[in-house]
Amino acid sequence: MTPPAPVTVVQHPLVQHKLTLMRRKDASTNTFRRLLNELSMLMAYEVTRDMPTQTITIETPLETMESPAIDGKKLVFVSILRAGTGILDGMLSVVPGARVGHIGLYRDPKTLMAVEYYFKMPQDMHERDVVVVDPMLATGNSAIAAVSKIRALKPKSIKFLCLLTCPEGVAAMQSAHPDVPIFTAAIDRQLNDHGYILPGLGDAGDRIFGTK
Repeated sequence: MTPPAPVTVVQHPLVQHKLTLMRRKDASTNTFRRLLNELSMLMAYEVTRDMPTQTITIETPLETMESPAIDGKKLVFVSILRAGTGILDGMLSVVPGARVGHIGLYRDPKTLMAVEYYFKMPQDMHERDVVVVDPMLATGNSAIAAVSKIRALKPKSIKFLCLLTCPEGVAAMQSAHPDVPIFTAAIDRQLNDHGYILPGLGDAGDRIFGTK
């Protein structure tokens, strides 16, 4: 049996520092949003570490040279609405040429299962590498549903990036999609009875958009 893809916990001090500030319950909406943008940029470096490059010819002020470049158009950031939107700006600051897909899912409060209401992806997905973004990998139901839907389009690769997860979320994702690497800033202790990560940082969507 093939072992599941690795879980990468980004331990960079700047990532951990900004996550600590985001966790604080007295962080304002503006502060939370700004920190999320900064943290997303930092995590983008890690999740794109193995992006392929190609050699192109350029002119420096002194001479012609061959130098590596990426084709950002082959990369797709897929935001799980609504909270995934908060990660996009930071990611696009690092790879501005990336395409963007959206999948709208909400969690049924009774069953905790994901319900889809929107799906829009770029064309020619079979030529593209996908990074699915959502701040939280909690029960895993939304992430699993999103990856299943995207997988049907047969992209070249899929990765999943979140700020926080927990052992239950990791186990669920690896059981459903063992070949999808997970990138996160922290693996917290557990889920509570309502499907929230503990100690966590609350409802990421509400904190990003100031809706609660």
